[in-house]
Amino acid sequence: MRCPFCGSDNTAVKDSRPAEDNTAVRRRRGCDNCGARFTTFERVQLREIIVVKRDGKRVPFQREKLARVIGIALRKRPVSDEQIEQIVSGIARKLESSGETEIASQDIGELAMESLRGVDPVGYVRYASVYRDFDAPSDFAAFIKQSELDEE
Repeated sequence: MRCPFCGSDNTAVKDSRPAEDNTAVRRRRGCDNCGARFTTFERVQLREIIVVKRDGKRVPFQREKLARVIGIALRKRPVSDEQIEQIVSGIARKLESSGETEIASQDIGELAMESLRGVDPVGYVRYASVYRDFDAPSDFAAFIKQSELDEE
Protein backbone atom coordinates (compact mmCIF):
# COMPACT_ATOMS: atom_id res chain seq x y z
CA MET A 1 0.00 0.00 0.00
CA ARG A 2 1.42 3.38 -1.00
CA CYS A 3 1.70 6.07 1.69
CA PRO A 4 -0.78 8.89 0.96
CA PHE A 5 1.63 11.43 2.49
CA CYS A 6 5.02 10.71 0.91
CA GLY A 7 4.16 8.16 -1.80
CA SER A 8 6.51 5.49 -0.46
CA ASP A 9 5.64 1.83 -1.12
CA ASN A 10 7.30 0.88 2.17
CA THR A 11 4.33 0.70 4.59
CA ALA A 12 3.44 -1.85 7.25
CA VAL A 13 0.18 -3.02 8.80
CA LYS A 14 0.17 -2.17 12.52
CA ASP A 15 -3.33 -3.43 13.40
CA SER A 16 -6.24 -5.22 11.64
CA ARG A 17 -9.79 -5.70 12.84
CA PRO A 18 -13.23 -6.38 11.40
CA ALA A 19 -15.38 -3.37 10.53
CA GLU A 20 -18.85 -2.59 9.20
CA ASP A 21 -20.58 -5.65 10.65
CA ASN A 22 -17.75 -7.95 9.50
CA THR A 23 -18.16 -6.90 5.84
CA ALA A 24 -14.79 -5.11 5.76
CA VAL A 25 -11.36 -5.19 7.38
CA ARG A 26 -9.98 -2.01 8.92
CA ARG A 27 -6.19 -1.83 8.75
CA ARG A 28 -4.09 0.70 10.63
CA ARG A 29 -0.88 1.27 8.69
CA GLY A 30 2.39 3.08 9.23
CA CYS A 31 4.88 4.41 6.71
CA ASP A 32 8.45 3.29 7.32
CA ASN A 33 9.74 6.23 5.26
CA CYS A 34 8.00 9.31 6.78
CA GLY A 35 6.45 7.76 9.91
CA ALA A 36 2.88 8.80 9.03
CA ARG A 37 -0.05 6.63 10.11
CA PHE A 38 -3.21 6.06 8.09
CA THR A 39 -6.20 3.73 7.92
CA THR A 40 -7.40 1.60 5.01
CA PHE A 41 -10.52 -0.51 4.56
CA GLU A 42 -10.63 -3.75 2.61
CA ARG A 43 -14.00 -4.95 1.24
CA VAL A 44 -15.14 -7.79 -0.95
CA GLN A 45 -16.18 -6.63 -4.40
CA LEU A 46 -18.28 -9.26 -6.12
CA ARG A 47 -18.41 -7.51 -9.47
CA GLU A 48 -17.73 -4.16 -11.08
CA ILE A 49 -20.93 -2.13 -11.11
CA ILE A 50 -21.56 0.44 -13.82
CA VAL A 51 -24.03 3.24 -13.14
CA VAL A 52 -26.13 4.36 -16.09
CA LYS A 53 -26.88 8.07 -15.66
CA ARG A 54 -30.06 9.78 -16.88
CA ASP A 55 -28.19 11.19 -19.88
CA GLY A 56 -27.01 7.68 -20.84
CA LYS A 57 -23.41 8.09 -19.63
CA ARG A 58 -21.89 5.05 -17.96
CA VAL A 59 -19.59 5.51 -14.97
CA PRO A 60 -18.20 3.12 -12.34
CA PHE A 61 -20.15 2.94 -9.07
CA GLN A 62 -18.48 5.09 -6.42
CA ARG A 63 -19.26 4.03 -2.88
CA GLU A 64 -17.64 7.23 -1.56
CA LYS A 65 -19.97 9.42 -3.64
CA LEU A 66 -23.01 7.60 -2.28
CA ALA A 67 -21.69 7.99 1.28
CA ARG A 68 -21.08 11.70 0.67
CA VAL A 69 -24.60 12.48 -0.61
CA ILE A 70 -26.24 10.45 2.15
CA GLY A 71 -24.01 12.24 4.66
CA ILE A 72 -25.15 15.60 3.28
CA ALA A 73 -28.81 14.59 3.63
CA LEU A 74 -28.15 13.57 7.24
CA ARG A 75 -25.97 16.54 8.19
CA LYS A 76 -26.72 17.82 11.71
CA ARG A 77 -29.12 14.93 12.29
CA PRO A 78 -28.80 12.37 15.12
CA VAL A 79 -27.28 9.74 12.82
CA SER A 80 -23.74 8.48 13.39
CA ASP A 81 -21.06 7.99 10.75
CA GLU A 82 -21.30 4.27 11.52
CA GLN A 83 -25.02 4.26 10.65
CA ILE A 84 -24.27 6.07 7.38
CA GLU A 85 -21.63 3.46 6.57
CA GLN A 86 -24.14 0.68 7.32
CA ILE A 87 -26.65 2.30 4.94
CA VAL A 88 -24.02 2.55 2.19
CA SER A 89 -22.83 -1.03 2.79
CA GLY A 90 -26.41 -2.31 2.60
CA ILE A 91 -27.03 -0.52 -0.69
CA ALA A 92 -23.71 -1.72 -2.14
CA ARG A 93 -24.50 -5.33 -1.13
CA LYS A 94 -27.93 -5.11 -2.79
CA LEU A 95 -26.35 -3.77 -5.97
CA GLU A 96 -23.60 -6.40 -6.06
CA SER A 97 -25.94 -9.30 -5.29
CA SER A 98 -28.54 -8.19 -7.86
CA GLY A 99 -26.63 -9.99 -10.61
CA GLU A 100 -26.72 -6.90 -12.82
CA THR A 101 -23.52 -5.22 -13.98
CA GLU A 102 -25.28 -2.04 -15.15
CA ILE A 103 -27.68 -0.27 -12.81
CA ALA A 104 -29.65 2.91 -13.48
CA SER A 105 -28.80 5.84 -11.23
CA GLN A 106 -32.54 6.13 -10.49
CA ASP A 107 -32.50 2.64 -8.97
CA ILE A 108 -29.63 3.59 -6.68
CA GLY A 109 -31.49 6.75 -5.69
CA GLU A 110 -34.60 4.73 -4.84
CA LEU A 111 -32.54 2.33 -2.71
CA ALA A 112 -31.01 5.30 -0.88
CA MET A 113 -34.43 6.84 -0.26
CA GLU A 114 -35.80 3.52 0.99
CA SER A 115 -32.89 3.19 3.42
CA LEU A 116 -33.13 6.79 4.62
CA ARG A 117 -36.85 6.52 5.19
CA GLY A 118 -36.28 3.95 7.91
CA VAL A 119 -33.40 5.84 9.55
CA ASP A 120 -34.33 9.53 9.65
CA PRO A 121 -37.47 11.18 8.21
CA VAL A 122 -35.80 14.60 7.83
CA GLY A 123 -32.81 13.10 5.98
CA TYR A 124 -35.27 11.19 3.81
CA VAL A 125 -37.06 14.40 2.78
CA ARG A 126 -33.76 16.25 2.26
CA TYR A 127 -32.46 13.51 -0.02
CA ALA A 128 -35.76 13.37 -1.90
CA SER A 129 -35.73 17.14 -2.44
CA VAL A 130 -32.50 16.88 -4.42
CA TYR A 131 -33.11 13.47 -5.99
CA ARG A 132 -36.62 14.37 -7.15
CA ASP A 133 -35.59 17.96 -8.00
CA PHE A 134 -38.13 19.88 -5.91
CA ASP A 135 -38.73 23.41 -7.23
CA ALA A 136 -41.22 24.87 -4.75
CA PRO A 137 -42.38 24.46 -1.16
CA SER A 138 -45.52 22.77 -2.47
CA ASP A 139 -43.29 19.96 -3.81
CA PHE A 140 -42.15 19.25 -0.24
CA ALA A 141 -45.71 19.27 1.06
CA ALA A 142 -46.94 16.94 -1.69
CA PHE A 143 -44.04 14.55 -1.13
CA ILE A 144 -44.57 14.43 2.64
CA LYS A 145 -48.31 13.92 2.19
CA GLN A 146 -47.70 11.06 -0.28
CA SER A 147 -45.13 9.50 2.11
CA GLU A 148 -47.65 9.58 4.94
CA LEU A 149 -50.26 7.91 2.71
CA ASP A 150 -47.74 5.22 1.72
CA GLU A 151 -47.13 4.41 5.40
CA GLU A 152 -50.82 3.70 6.05
